[in-house]
Amino acid sequence: MQNKSFVKNILHGIRTRLGKILNNPYGHVGINRLRLIRYKHLEPGKLRTQHILGKELSFLSSTELLHGIKEIFLDEIYKQDLPAEPYIIDCGANIGLSVIYMKWKYPGAEIVAFEPDEQNFNLLEKNVRSFGFSRVTLKKEAVWIENTILKFASEGSMSSKIETVKNGGTIDVKAIRLKDYLNRKVDFLKIDIEGAEFLVIKDIRDNLHFVNNLFVEYHGNFIQQNELAELINVIKNCGFTYYIKEATEVYKTPFTRIKNPLIPYDIQLNIFCFREPN
Repeated sequence: MQNKSFVKNILHGIRTRLGKILNNPYGHVGINRLRLIRYKHLEPGKLRTQHILGKELSFLSSTELLHGIKEIFLDEIYKQDLPAEPYIIDCGANIGLSVIYMKWKYPGAEIVAFEPDEQNFNLLEKNVRSFGFSRVTLKKEAVWIENTILKFASEGSMSSKIETVKNGGTIDVKAIRLKDYLNRKVDFLKIDIEGAEFLVIKDIRDNLHFVNNLFVEYHGNFIQQNELAELINVIKNCGFTYYIKEATEVYKTPFTRIKNPLIPYDIQLNIFCFREPN
């Protein structure tokens, strides 16, 4: 009996390991196992295409593509109950995965998407055109607290961001005041703007009553924790209930504070803000 039980456990362990090896959640969107393995080893920078949901998607970084697909299509971090034709503002649309997801879920959605990075915007435009979406307005502008021209670190990646201090390697980009766009009901407002979210949230606080669901990806360092606390207070005082998840595991062992030097932030959080039913 013991031998049979031992063999049974061994076989179960082998089946479990094989299942993990052969499992490919990315197949859900059209990436097969062999391509998935290849994508994990490709150098970024070369224009490539991949069929997603039956349409051609253009991208430069396979690592960022897989990260975005996992977060948006597999984990479905933007999943929510919205009207059939929601009005959505997407701040930091990157190459368009969030736009594609929302139009996949809500074909009648009206979306305004902002992306200031030149390379990202070109891919965003190309991808929206590839999917044949209507009622999607694309703006090559940074989201900010005033209408102005800003210095922008154009990375052609998810890390492109506004630079508020003089720094080499920046370009000038047009910036718009987000508050000017919050003058009607917004079913979903997504803000993922690489460190500028604190100032923008403070600036739009008086117009947040127009927003039903709000997503903020917060980027900050330990010395800015007072800003995080203030941001949470603004969200709370504007009538939102919120839920916080770690967006990126910056510190595996936070007490030691040893991290990947390529990550510029100490804290990256996904903050989900919603209104409780009356």
